[in-house]
Amino acid sequence: MQALAVGAGLASIVFHLGLIFSGLVPNLVSRPLHMVLAVPWILYAATGGRVARVTGVALGTAAIAAALWIAAHATELGDQYGYLEGPGQMAIAVVLLVAVLEMARRAIGWPLPLVAVLALAYGLLGQHIPGEFGHAGQSLAAFLGTLTIAEGGLWGSLTGVSVNIVAVFVILGAVLNAGAAGEGFMNLATAAAGHLRGGAAKVSVLASALFGSISGSASANVASTGAVTLPTMTRLGYPARLAGAVEAVASSGGQIMPPLMGAGAFVMVELTGTPYPSIMAAALLPALLYFLAVWVGIDAHARRDGLRAIAAEDRPAPAEVLRSAAFFAVPFGVLLWGMFVTGVTPTYAASLAILAGAVLLLVDTRLRFEPAAAARRLSAAAVSAGRQIAVIASIILCASIIIGVLGITGLGVKVTSAILSLSGGQLWPALALTAAACLLLGMEVPTTAAYVICVSIAGPALTELGLAPLQAHLFVFWYALLSTITPPVCGAVFIAAGMVGENWLRVAVTAMTLGVGLYLIPLAMVANPGLIALAEQPPAALFAAVKIALGLVLVSNALISSRRAGMRLVTGLAGLVVVFV
Repeated sequence: MQALAVGAGLASIVFHLGLIFSGLVPNLVSRPLHMVLAVPWILYAATGGRVARVTGVALGTAAIAAALWIAAHATELGDQYGYLEGPGQMAIAVVLLVAVLEMARRAIGWPLPLVAVLALAYGLLGQHIPGEFGHAGQSLAAFLGTLTIAEGGLWGSLTGVSVNIVAVFVILGAVLNAGAAGEGFMNLATAAAGHLRGGAAKVSVLASALFGSISGSASANVASTGAVTLPTMTRLGYPARLAGAVEAVASSGGQIMPPLMGAGAFVMVELTGTPYPSIMAAALLPALLYFLAVWVGIDAHARRDGLRAIAAEDRPAPAEVLRSAAFFAVPFGVLLWGMFVTGVTPTYAASLAILAGAVLLLVDTRLRFEPAAAARRLSAAAVSAGRQIAVIASIILCASIIIGVLGITGLGVKVTSAILSLSGGQLWPALALTAAACLLLGMEVPTTAAYVICVSIAGPALTELGLAPLQAHLFVFWYALLSTITPPVCGAVFIAAGMVGENWLRVAVTAMTLGVGLYLIPLAMVANPGLIALAEQPPAALFAAVKIALGLVLVSNALISSRRAGMRLVTGLAGLVVVFV
């Protein structure tokens, strides 16, 4: 089985990297093949009982055959303009939709597929809904055809992002994770912050900011960096609720930290038409402000509770730091050199970084080459890349059904009108409605999917009320992260609380105070548009960042310090004034 997994992972890597160098491949070829490579990881690798395995293989085989048929007949299908012809094509459409729903269910659970099922039901039956939220309806052949044989549903632009951009950066992340990059992140963070008061918690912040940028998942970040930082904090006598909260908050911030920012940044490229380097520049100062607020909160806890630094003998030697840091510094350096010095596309730069990272997989942190160990690292990279690409593909394909129905039925425009009406045509009430929608949807749906769905519905309303497109997208993207630390469903907190053996609600309350920047900075981006204009207006961006930083420092200290309640209230209000005025 391991050999099959390695082979499937290598096939996925070769296909997705090959697209970068193979010239223009028709979308109705590359995108169905992307699904073909994802199916075995999700439907063949069933972990349930015999029924789950049998149905998975049967549905997976049918789905692969259907997707291959789409790819083989791409030219002829282009002449059908999204209209199914005959019962055979109707069967193919149904198989594809059912398979995508089941892939998403097996990959991430019921919530997202249920939303997609409701969207399909609305598309099929919405003509019977009276009033504004009904639609004119169309034939079954046209509706299902637009979703499955044209570029308006499963094979739309969102899936294109997964195929052409996200998959490449997932491969880069898998290569880095399979080697010593994680150890390098931890060693560098420990050397930089381990000697400070509250040093173990500050190490967690730095390590999670670095690691989270490539992992793109708050939960994965908690599980990986937390395996090292949480025992260290516990051993040094940190309160369990604080240790868990630090790791949950720091790991959540990894998804907003350039240069990679997980999958959401690349989806944003497609949805806004903004170049990736511009998005990275816009996201940099807000991300730094987020981690600054976390850092200040930890320092306040350290002063109040007398939290110790990491002992000198437990910190890595400089030579060890330099050796291990090279395992992420070299690929990151190649990536940034490619994008900003040579001017190649982000995916081409990422492919060069993947090559550099793969070469480093041949040696360990002592720069020794051991064939068996190198083979294990390369195999782990292939398996991890194949599995992660498949999970993201399952999410993106399912979200594409929802986006397709919104476009076909015009529901997106109607919801936008409803937001404008409920908000009274005012920006800040509309922002509040959008934030609530992001929080609710993010409770049960991965961040990227929550962002895509929310911005498709609320984004047009926010831009109509005066926000720049990138400003609106960053606002929604940040608030899609709220559910990682906000009760009642807070995935990062649940994992961290389990790892330290603490009540999850106590961890969540502490996480919300440490992560106050996650609630305030998106609003600050709206009140201070210059904050995200680092590439166009550096002085204005830096001035806004300094002003907001001062406000966040005041708010963080007000939430955590041991001073009298009246003084804390005054300090907190002063901080809010500085942030928003």
